[in-house]
Amino acid sequence: MSRIFSILVLVSFFISCTSKDKIPVMVWTGGPGEASDAEILEKFNTFKEHGIDGVMYNGGQNPEIYKRVGKLAKDAGLEFHTWIPTMIQSNNSELKPEWYMVNRLGESAYDKPVYVPYYKILCPSREEVYNFLSNMYTKVAEVPEVEGIHLDYIRFPDVILAEGLWEKYGLVMDKEYPKYDYCYCDVCTSNFKEKTGIDIKEVEDPSQVEEWGQFRYDLITSLVNRLAADVHETGKQITSAVFPGPSISKKLVRQEWNKWNVDAIYPMNYNDFYLKDAKWVGDMVKEEVTSVNNKKPIYSGLFITPFPSEKDKHSDPENHGLAPEEMVEAIELSMVNGATGICLFTPERMTDEHWKLFKEAIHKDYSSLVK
Repeated sequence: MSRIFSILVLVSFFISCTSKDKIPVMVWTGGPGEASDAEILEKFNTFKEHGIDGVMYNGGQNPEIYKRVGKLAKDAGLEFHTWIPTMIQSNNSELKPEWYMVNRLGESAYDKPVYVPYYKILCPSREEVYNFLSNMYTKVAEVPEVEGIHLDYIRFPDVILAEGLWEKYGLVMDKEYPKYDYCYCDVCTSNFKEKTGIDIKEVEDPSQVEEWGQFRYDLITSLVNRLAADVHETGKQITSAVFPGPSISKKLVRQEWNKWNVDAIYPMNYNDFYLKDAKWVGDMVKEEVTSVNNKKPIYSGLFITPFPSEKDKHSDPENHGLAPEEMVEAIELSMVNGATGICLFTPERMTDEHWKLFKEAIHKDYSSLVK
C-alpha cells in the first residue's frame, strides 16, 4: 500500500512541477471552535478563491470533527489533511506520566516542561506511546473525508532554540544544556547502553557522543516510519511538518527527516526565527530538495507577519514573518530551488496586500529561472 501511495504522490509531484497554471499551495489552519458550518464553509471558499489548494487542519483528535469539517472542505474544493501534534500531548487518561521524556537533570517533561507549559513531550522509546499514536492516527485516517495525516511536533524538545527566540526566553543557547537535553529516562539510557556499551549518564558531555545523537535521530525515524506504515494501510497519505534542513532540524530537535517514509515534507522555513532574510528560504529549500534526492515533494513553509508595516515594533518574533514583498521573494526562491509548492502559516495572517501579491506570485511560471 505504501509503495502505491509513493508512486501516486510522485506522479502528482511531477504534474505540479510541469504545470504552468499555478503552483500548489497548502495552508496550516485550525478550529472549529464555535464556528457554524456556514462560517467554516465561507472561510474555506475564501481560501479557494485566493488560490489555496488544500488545508492542514488542526481540530484535535476526535474523528467526528474531521468528518464534519472535511465534508465542508470538500464542498469548497479543497484537499483535507488532518494536522495533529504527535509527541506533544497534554494530560490524558490514556497516557501515563512515566511515558514522557526526561531531561539530563532527571526532570520529566510531564510536570516540568521547558519553555512553555504545553511542552509535555512523549518518549519515542515507549511501545505504549507508539500504540497510543497509532490508534489515534488510524482512527482519524479512516474518516472518508480525510485525505491524509499531517504530523507535527514529531521530535525532541528544542535542545537549542532558533536564535531569534533567545531574547524572548532570556537564554543564550550556545551549546546543549542539561535542562533542555532529552531523553535520559531509564528506557532510553538502558537501550542505548545495551546497543553501544556506553552508559550515557556517566558521560561528562553527551553532546560529543556521536552514537548518542544518532540513537535519538533513529528513535524518531523509527516511530515515524511505523506510523507511516499504519496510515498507508488505511489507504491514506501521511506528511509531516519539520524544522528546516535537515542540518538545522538535526541540530535543534533531533529530526533526521530525510530518512522518513512519508509522502511529502513541509519544512517550516521561518526565516525570522533564524534572524535571516527571505533569501535564506531559497538556500534552505535547495538543501531540503537535495537531502531527499529530489524524489519527494517539498512544500516550503512560509511564516507570514500580520503586521507588515510595523513588524519591527514587535519584540516577540511570533509577530514577525514575511511582509508582502518578502513573501513574493520567498515564493520565487522556493520554486526556483526545487520546491513542489508552498504552505502558509497562517492564512489568517495574510493582509489584503499579501493576497494581492500572492495571487500574482502563485500564477507565475518559474521554470525559466531554474538554474
